Amino acid sequence: MSVSVLSPTRLLGSISGPLQVAALLGLLLLLLKAAQLYLRRQWLLKALQQFPSPPSHWLFGHNQKSQKDQVLQELLKRVEEFPCACPNWLWGSRTILTVYDPDYMKVILGRSDPKNPGAYRFLAPWIGYGLLLLNGPMWFQHRRMLTPAFHYDILKPYVGLMADSVQVMLDKWEELISQDSHLEIFGHVSLMTLDTIMKCAFSQQGGHQTDRPSDQAEEGANAGRRAGEGQAEEAPGFPGHPPLCQTRQEPLVGLGPACTHVGLCFRNHLDQMPYTTMCIKEALRLYPPIPGVSRELSKPITFPDGRSLPKGIVVSLSFYGLHHNPKVWRNPEVFDPSRFAPGSIRHSHAFLPFSGGSRNCIGKQFAMMELKVAVALTLLRFELAPDPSRVPILSPVIVLNSKNGIHLQLRKLL
Repeated sequence: MSVSVLSPTRLLGSISGPLQVAALLGLLLLLLKAAQLYLRRQWLLKALQQFPSPPSHWLFGHNQKSQKDQVLQELLKRVEEFPCACPNWLWGSRTILTVYDPDYMKVILGRSDPKNPGAYRFLAPWIGYGLLLLNGPMWFQHRRMLTPAFHYDILKPYVGLMADSVQVMLDKWEELISQDSHLEIFGHVSLMTLDTIMKCAFSQQGGHQTDRPSDQAEEGANAGRRAGEGQAEEAPGFPGHPPLCQTRQEPLVGLGPACTHVGLCFRNHLDQMPYTTMCIKEALRLYPPIPGVSRELSKPITFPDGRSLPKGIVVSLSFYGLHHNPKVWRNPEVFDPSRFAPGSIRHSHAFLPFSGGSRNCIGKQFAMMELKVAVALTLLRFELAPDPSRVPILSPVIVLNSKNGIHLQLRKLL
């Protein structure tokens, strides 16, 4: 067969007129798009030239070398090698600057840059455009309206409801375990938090923890399995709420001989748990609930070290990288609650488990209260130890979770 048979001219000649026009337009659009991507890449290379990064492929970026189950390990390598921030090339003309320095965090969180729409757009069909996804004046209006409801003094009466939900969970644990038995707790804790928020926010009297029975023999075999059935004895609740509070008639160890109701006791003891608070904060440092958030710069920015970025660059604020940064925290992989001892000194933006600035987590006070109540009540009834055969495998998606659940060895205290 002659080579001329395969020539472009002969091929175009064999196609009808309208198809030739369509083919030429398609080719032209393809060339324009390629030129656009090339110019975009050149602009990004120039904008990020002050920020070194590992070698990347011109088309596939850093995705060619990275593995999905090694995301956090790769991040920690960059934190040690590249100071303050490092570009992460997703593909040829798209990159995100990952930030893990407290000074950089302070500058960015002190501005009003919008969230990156590309990172949060997929959440809209799920949760709608509320406080999390809104930007600009509409966000400010929603935030100003909701902020008073999360004041510490307003939240304090809800401690009793939190304690009741925790007690239901712990009662289930007693039924499910024998001495030195192991338990997967992620599903139980998830239901407990759901039960708490439904009671506190909606005065919902449903038993989210007790309405989902499961086979005890399968407990621990599958992560996230809901288990057990329990009965909650009801007593009068706090003003404005139906009677949801579970009673506990015997005195509570460590909370005073006259303390016969969990919620009423904890309302007066939350501020008197310094070491528990230190341990909770250290756990939040090692495992921040939200591993990071992203912003799209609405105007140029200059950092304290003189490096700058133009408008339009997307930055990812890596709280996990910040909390594991050896330049910020000494021996960052070691669990050391003394880092948060009263009077300890650290950078104002070195610890951001609930983000920072004007868009910090509006429910952080509620979350800390619930954590204190849950930890204290659990330790009154159980001794906990990790299950060495089932170490959690961290997975940073929307939130930081474990692929294989959270398995513990529990022993009931006599």
